[in-house]
Amino acid sequence: MNGTSHSRIGLSSYAFFWQLSDQVSQPLSIHDALRSAADLGVTLFQICDYAPLEKMNDDELAAVRRTADELGITLEVGTKGIRPEHLRKFLHIAQALGSDLLRTMFNVPGHTPDNEEATRIFTDVLPDYEAAGVRIAVETYEQVPTEQILDVVRRVNSPYLGICSDPANTVAALEMPRQVIDAVAPFVLNMHIKDFMFSRKQGWVGFTYSGAPLGEGLLDYDYMIEKIQPKERNINQIVEHWLPWQDSEAETIRLENQWTQQSLDYLRSK
Repeated sequence: MNGTSHSRIGLSSYAFFWQLSDQVSQPLSIHDALRSAADLGVTLFQICDYAPLEKMNDDELAAVRRTADELGITLEVGTKGIRPEHLRKFLHIAQALGSDLLRTMFNVPGHTPDNEEATRIFTDVLPDYEAAGVRIAVETYEQVPTEQILDVVRRVNSPYLGICSDPANTVAALEMPRQVIDAVAPFVLNMHIKDFMFSRKQGWVGFTYSGAPLGEGLLDYDYMIEKIQPKERNINQIVEHWLPWQDSEAETIRLENQWTQQSLDYLRSK
């Protein structure tokens, strides 16, 4: 197991969202994305909501692990949903990749567990995670009130269940970033770092809520760090983007890479 001995800055597959997608003419493989991360001096990569991961057999998972090991990169894994069989499958994937953390979210189409069910599931599944040394971090997002997620985390009351903080997501449910940061701070196991902003739509009819280059939007990074204290608590910070598709593939890829570099520079300067 590669335990987290200190807080690290990592990249998410969401930092390569467009380049990994079939929206581009030559999509990157996950191996390509890992090599790009290594070229940027990054030693932590979170493969998050990356559909092909679920379909990989053990040989393919071992190949991803091998690429990461050769590059000196530690892997983390992210998925959505908490059905017991799904969590057990992803424990296997996490172990195959040497990840000591699984990020997930409560709801998937067809399964929206209430607090009682979520508590039962985690209580049932966590002994296997604990035995494997893998923690589960539930992400804050607009579909489930933050207080509901925290209620489950408190009920389960295990060091192997906590929060993946992302105050950008909760704004869509009118939960203010600072309030979310304050509420989740004691329970955070993982942090997603993405900036966000509102821009007026054409004709002044409403707003678009989307990403911003880190340090240029509404994310109060200094406040978040002061509250959560990732360095002191060995919490990794994972870079993501909400980058809208641009006028062309080339421009989208250029901007995606630029945002990634800006995010890394910003976090390293802190």
